[in-house]
Amino acid sequence: MKTLISGSMAFDTIMVFEDKFKNHILPEQTHMINVSFLAPKMQRFQGGCAGNIAYNLKMLGGDPRIMAAVGVDFGAYADWLDAEGISREYITTIDDEFTAQAFVTTDMDNNQITAFHPGAMNFAHVNQVNDAVGVELAMVSPDGRDAMLQHALQLSESSIPFFFDPGQALPLFNGEEFLTFFDQATFAIANDYEAQLIADRTGLSIEELAAKVDAFIVTKGGEGSVIYAGSETIEIPTAPIGQIQDPTGCGDAYRAGILFGLSHKLDWESCGKIGALCGAIKVEHAGTQSHRFDIEQFSSRYVQAFEEPFPIPVA
Repeated sequence: MKTLISGSMAFDTIMVFEDKFKNHILPEQTHMINVSFLAPKMQRFQGGCAGNIAYNLKMLGGDPRIMAAVGVDFGAYADWLDAEGISREYITTIDDEFTAQAFVTTDMDNNQITAFHPGAMNFAHVNQVNDAVGVELAMVSPDGRDAMLQHALQLSESSIPFFFDPGQALPLFNGEEFLTFFDQATFAIANDYEAQLIADRTGLSIEELAAKVDAFIVTKGGEGSVIYAGSETIEIPTAPIGQIQDPTGCGDAYRAGILFGLSHKLDWESCGKIGALCGAIKVEHAGTQSHRFDIEQFSSRYVQAFEEPFPIPVA
């Protein structure tokens, strides 16, 4: 199924602080915070929400189409997408801008502090959903504000089922705008902190927000996820993890699993478990697009993780 993923494309610079942030931040002094964290380990990866989701979806066997704006420094990332067989048909290069850049510092508790430069992402609204012919499913993930508003409206007007995924872009919108997104979207997804912020800004409970869409998925990190779908509340467990290396991009991997399950018309529990396993595999590797699997390997690990058959026939 041709799946459009509207969102950021970015370079991620990942640094590791070999201590815990809480040991160096004084709660009573946060009004005048001035801290520096020595990070002897650093790596640079291809990232961005749209790129990460597409990478995982492609490995599962999906057909992702990225819609994004990138800068003049995108060359190495473009080569990477070509090598992975991921279409660049709807990726626009913005002259005189850098590709979005994320600088992430992770501590020993897997807490993260991130600085983000949007660059070309702020011009992502130049892309038009109507240019993406044959799309059957979509996700509006974190992107430029105008692009998220525009692409959600265009998908709704085109009757293309899509996920609203505010993520890191959550501060860009007010309560009224969130209500509009939920009215337009078919599905929504957020982590538990984001979901509560949306609830606070809209004045609606999570259950009331869920009633506005076919399903509202709330992820809870190591505690799994919850899918509110109609009258059902479906608890999704985590998949077993070998050794945690890097949580960055785990949520994007989860989203790819959800999209893959939906593209095969699976029930929500199966979709959630596929998402959970994608996230678990990602956590075991540094960077957001460094892990690899094929569908045969994935289906075998699914059986081991959940002690049930993989819900999609594998040739």
